[in-house]
Parts: sequence; structure tokens; C-alpha cells
Amino acid sequence: MNDSSWGAPPQTGYWGPSDQGPVQGAAPAGPAYDAPEAQQTRPMPIVPDGPAYGGDQDDDQGAARLSGPLFRDESPQAQHYAAPQNPEPMPDAPQPAPRPQKKSAGRDLGAAIGVGVGLGAVIVASLFVVKAAFVGVIAVAVVVGLWELTSRLQERKGIKAPLVPLALGGAAMVVSGYVRGAEGAWVAMALTALAVLVWRMTEPPEGYLKDVTAGVFAAFYVPFLATFVAMMLTADDGPWRVLTFLVLTVVSDTGAYAVGWRFGRHKLAPRISPGKTREGLFGAVSFAMVAGALLMQFLIDDGTWWQGLLLGLAVAASATLGDLGESMIKRDLGIKDMGTLLPGHGGIMDRLDSLLPTAPVVWLLLVLFVGSG
Repeated sequence: MNDSSWGAPPQTGYWGPSDQGPVQGAAPAGPAYDAPEAQQTRPMPIVPDGPAYGGDQDDDQGAARLSGPLFRDESPQAQHYAAPQNPEPMPDAPQPAPRPQKKSAGRDLGAAIGVGVGLGAVIVASLFVVKAAFVGVIAVAVVVGLWELTSRLQERKGIKAPLVPLALGGAAMVVSGYVRGAEGAWVAMALTALAVLVWRMTEPPEGYLKDVTAGVFAAFYVPFLATFVAMMLTADDGPWRVLTFLVLTVVSDTGAYAVGWRFGRHKLAPRISPGKTREGLFGAVSFAMVAGALLMQFLIDDGTWWQGLLLGLAVAASATLGDLGESMIKRDLGIKDMGTLLPGHGGIMDRLDSLLPTAPVVWLLLVLFVGSG
């Protein structure tokens, strides 16, 4: 912007850049700007020798430094006013109070709710229409979870757990648990571990131990624990048992989130998961116990409300430990989520983290309370 755009020539006291450079003891001469438009501007008047208000001398070149705004609205007489040597400091202006920031869930809640409802519809439809279809849903979830886990291990740690034997063995493990019960699940687990050991032998021996160790861990952590869900399904009221397991886990997570988000003050395990609080754990236990009493009383054959209280307490504990366990894995890997397959949730493993360790707990307590039926 040139001077003519302001409608009047600038006041004296502005020192523009010079074509000739600064001269010792004198104000710079030349056009006000070094741009081509400066040829149409009026020349700046010469400022008499003397310090400007607020200025000081440059130690190296002897030229006065510039201070103040670009154009100063002051009279010529004011420019010869010398600043006091020891001016009184101006009092600090009061700073506006910071606005309180609203708590954020850290997720796209709209997408999370939509995905959750969609998954719930698929699960309920397969669970109560054809049991075998739900076993297929479990197998698919297991294979995808293994793919996410092994991919993150290779990306972040360079650990190459063999996916092919894990995926095949994991699906077979779920089916064996549904068809042959606990014995079938253990046999499939052993064969899957053996397949991992043999499959890895086709590659160089460097890193063999860590690769097969990670493979056996993945086989136990994902498909073997998921097999207990398939085993629940074999009972006469199997669909209701699986539904009780799923609802209790979701209610526990929801109670922990709701109470922790609103009232959370004391960290539960800050080194593992800084977002979890003791208040959130109390919410998980309270919500799960109430839901357990209702579900055992009205959904499970021969179940009673007091059994539901114990079941809800156990689910809250196992779901929290499972969540912390995967948080520990993700913190070691340096990632936030295991995947991005489910908008608003992360990956499949981010939804299975509390379900997997809870499955054997619910299966065992239901067998103790009402039998394997």
C-alpha cells in the first residue's frame, strides 16, 4: 500500500528505507519505499537531528532505530520531545480470564454410535436366526483382529508373526470350540501353535524366537479367548447367554465412560492409560452389577438376581483389565488404535479388547451358576 491510498502525505517522523544506506548522524534519505510504486509517492521531509521519542542509537552504525507504528499521528513539535530517562513503568493491563474448555470425548461420537448400532444389528440377527451364522461372525472378527495385531507388530517392532497359520488355526479354533467344546478348543490351540513354529522355519533363523513367541501369544490372545463365546452358544439358552455377555461388557464400558467423563478426578493407571479414572471404574462396577441382576433374573434360565450382581462385578473387573492390557500393548507399540476399520472406534481389536478376557469369565460363572445346559 502506498502513501496516496491514505488520502494525505504521511506525517514527519517516519523513516523509510533508503537507496543509499544509513549515513552516520543523519536520517536516511531517498524514497519512502524501495518498491516501484514508490516513484509516485511524495518525498518524505528531512527530520532534524536529535533522538526521536522512544528511539535509541544503533551501536554498530550510529543510525537511529525505528520504533512505534508505521504512521504516527503526532504534531511536528511532539517529535522533538525527548523521552524521560527513567520513565515510570506502565501498570500491566488486566488479562481476560481464559474461557473454560468443554470436555471432549476424543472420538467422532456420531460415527461411533452409527457403527455400534450397525454391528449390534448384525450380531443380534445372526445370533437369534442361525447359531452357525454367529459362529461365522466370530471367526471373521478373529481373522481381522489377528491381521491388525500382526500388522502393528511388524510395523512398529519388526516382529513377523506368521499370519497364515494364525488365521487358519484361529478360525478352526472357534469352530472346534463350538462343535467339540473345551477339548476341541485346546487341541486346536496346540495345533495352531505347532503350525506357527513350523511355518516360521521357512525363513532365516534371525528373529525366529521373537516371531514364534508373538505368534503363540496372538493365537492365545485373540482366537482362543474368543472360542469361549462360541462355547456359550452351545447351551439351550445359548443366544441369551451370549447376549448377556455382550450387554454386560458394553454396559460396563459405557458406565466407565459416562461416570469417568463427568466426575473423573483420580487416575486409575496413569502410566498405562491416562484417561481412565477410579470414578470411571466405580461407574463400570455400578452399571454392570445392576445390569447383571436384571439380565440373570429375566434372561437366563434358573438365574437369580444375586448371581447377576456377582456376574456384573466380575465383568467390570475383567473388562477393565482387558482394556488396560491392550492399552499396555498399544503404548509399547506407540500407537493410539490398532486399526482404522471402524470409524469412531478404531479397529476390530479396539472393540475386542474388553470382550476377549471377559468371555472365559462369563462362560465359567454361567456354568457354575446354572450349568452348561
